[in-house]
Amino acid sequence: MSKQFVSILILIVATLFTGAAVRAQGGAKQGPDVTRDPDTEKESLHNLEVARQYFKLRKAYVASLERCEEVLAGNPTFSKIDEVLYIAGSSSLSLAVAKGKQKPDQYVIREGEKKTTLTPQEFRDKARDYLSQLVNDYPQSRFRNDALDDLKSLGGPKPKQGNAPPETAQSRRSNH
Repeated sequence: MSKQFVSILILIVATLFTGAAVRAQGGAKQGPDVTRDPDTEKESLHNLEVARQYFKLRKAYVASLERCEEVLAGNPTFSKIDEVLYIAGSSSLSLAVAKGKQKPDQYVIREGEKKTTLTPQEFRDKARDYLSQLVNDYPQSRFRNDALDDLKSLGGPKPKQGNAPPETAQSRRSNH
């Protein structure tokens, strides 16, 4: 009986150690843990849902782009940032060719009293920036293949750089 007891005890101990080792490896596929503020995450999710509605149902690409840019500026670690980048890039691309129900000149950059609109080329540049960031930073995203398709008409993805946000027309103008 003592041999059976020892055998069972060894089996139980081995099972416990094996289970702990498997659980320890479980998070390796998920990347580093990011602490997210629940309120900011909730607000970002709301903005994404609104942007999605503007983008898919209303074809209101100016409103969609503005909502996405609000998320990108306020919560760059948002759990669905890949979708935000995709919608921002696709909205910019649509505005470059004047698609949708809103005219591209409704997208206005305010610099104090001065208001500036973007040219079709500036919208294409903006689209390429957002879509390249998606492709480079989120290779497992379900939006990656669609982004790559859109990037074909824009000269392909830009090479991966630091974690700098996509350059805006405003920052390009101030650099010249």
